[in-house]
Amino acid sequence: MRKSTNMPSDPFSEILTFVNAQSVMTGGFSAGGAWALRFPAPDKIKFFGVVKGQCWLWMDGELAPVLIEAGDVFLLCAQRSFVLAGDVSVAPLEARQLFADAGRFPQIGDGQGCVQIGGYVQLDPESGGLLANALPPLIHVRATSPQATIVQWLLGQLAHEGQANLLGASLASAQLAQLMFIQILRAYVETSGVLPEGWLRTVSDKRLAPALRLIHSEPGRAWTLEDLATAAAMSRTTFSHYFKSVAGVPPLAYLTEWRMRLAQRALREGNLSVGVLAQSLGYGSESAFSNAFKRVTGKAPRHYRDACRQSM
Repeated sequence: MRKSTNMPSDPFSEILTFVNAQSVMTGGFSAGGAWALRFPAPDKIKFFGVVKGQCWLWMDGELAPVLIEAGDVFLLCAQRSFVLAGDVSVAPLEARQLFADAGRFPQIGDGQGCVQIGGYVQLDPESGGLLANALPPLIHVRATSPQATIVQWLLGQLAHEGQANLLGASLASAQLAQLMFIQILRAYVETSGVLPEGWLRTVSDKRLAPALRLIHSEPGRAWTLEDLATAAAMSRTTFSHYFKSVAGVPPLAYLTEWRMRLAQRALREGNLSVGVLAQSLGYGSESAFSNAFKRVTGKAPRHYRDACRQSM
């Protein structure tokens, strides 16, 4: 169920690959004078970077705007409308109409006060909630943060690719945007203190890392609590309590849930028989796998596959 690789298993990368997180650069704008832009509630994770100047970000439902300065990047994960403004007292233009009329890089006013670039992160419509639901409404990586050096280099390269007529610019921009997204997530994990219990906190926990590498490298192996506790250099009792406090579920329940997520993807996208899939995920019989799958997802494997194909 995993592609072979020479690198050690990295659960964080496994999750990003599983949800098919793909970053896309869409454009940017320059603005000067008194200006404001209203953006509709996004149906995807949005990201912006301020290349020059500063502006205010005011999200729907928040009491006050947030100042975004040159070198800052931010990730908008909530489906809320928002305003970017040089002056929050100005009636905002509708961003959708502006970009429709003026193209990917419109200019507002003299264009000398603020320059931004941005895009979005596309997630798999079925599995993407695993990531989207783990993120806060806003992640703001400031130019003064410890992660600023890498973020600002990426921001500068993205701006260069967008402005220069270089060979392979669209592909280079996509790769740089993907690195930017990963770096924003890293900054969030490193600076947010204690994360809410769940998979993001789990895959970033250094004490659990050895056990998680085992689970994600060989999800079909018959891992025992003893195996996983030994890998994490803890007693079974300590490991079990600690794992649940971080993940929100016991370790073997996490293993089962990960197997079922892999099974869902295989049933949606592949043609393996249920029996072969069951064996690949460590189940001794098709019925044992089917019972586990139905317990976690609410549907039998064949019914799940049929429903997915009918909706395509």
